[in-house]
Amino acid sequence: MYFAALLARTEDGWEASDTELDDVETLSDLADLAREASPDEDTVLVLIEQEDGWFGVVRVDGEEDPRVYVSDAAAASRSSYGEILLTDELLGREPGDDGADLDALDLDGTEDGEPDDEDVDADDGAASAGPSEAVPHGPVGDAQVLEDLGVSEKELRSMTEDAVTEIAEALGASEVLETVR
Repeated sequence: MYFAALLARTEDGWEASDTELDDVETLSDLADLAREASPDEDTVLVLIEQEDGWFGVVRVDGEEDPRVYVSDAAAASRSSYGEILLTDELLGREPGDDGADLDALDLDGTEDGEPDDEDVDADDGAASAGPSEAVPHGPVGDAQVLEDLGVSEKELRSMTEDAVTEIAEALGASEVLETVR
């Protein structure tokens, strides 16, 4: 089961809204959704959790690039919501480097399914690693994403099952978060 909420910091404290991520396909879409929640360009946090699996925090401060933390990249990679957060940049890959290269598209003159001798030699005959093998187990991203809001890197990395609630409590936003849960 998934839960996703937006926490927008305002002059009066935190405001929470539950959010549907069905129309969100990219991190850029998610950042735009967060910016819409705060017309004054205040800090907006998108908190996403999969029960007993992983959680993610996306922080959007005005027009700056979003900052992302994911507690378990391998678990998140098996989730459509997690895939939104796991950008090539976050995973330390070159854009588009997801295990598929131009040679895999059979643009090298070989027949479909026919191995290219050069590829076999380079890989010692092994198939190239798929995207799931390139995703590390454990946390990725900016573990200091909430540091100035009172949640240290150490605290964030130690959170597990009920991380969204723990984050909201540390921010003083647990009551407003519960209204949308």
